[in-house]
Amino acid sequence: MTTTVLAVDDSRTMRQMLEHCLKGAGFDVVLAEDGADGLEKLAANEPKVIITDINMPVMDGFEFIEAVRGGDSKSRLPILVLTTESDAAKKERARNAGATGWIVKPFDPEKLIGAVKRVMP
Repeated sequence: MTTTVLAVDDSRTMRQMLEHCLKGAGFDVVLAEDGADGLEKLAANEPKVIITDINMPVMDGFEFIEAVRGGDSKSRLPILVLTTESDAAKKERARNAGATGWIVKPFDPEKLIGAVKRVMP
């Protein structure tokens, strides 16, 4: 059985890069373009790991993480934040919202895959 990763990012280019990287490592990938879309895709799929950006329209990454953590049985899924942000206060806010880990863009594909494998249940 293949592991599914939900990747949430408003940048089409970043979604394509994530899809290429993750599929190349053998993962199934579900893509979402913002937090609201991410919640819809989460409800319709069974990912084992979530990767989300922070700065997005409609619903940002903080709101998305909080919504996932306040939800149903999927509320315990590992959530990796992938963002250009490196501010300690934002990292702390994400951690407090329920993020499992933090990766700064641009990402190294091997490190991203390693992080996904480390947090997989």
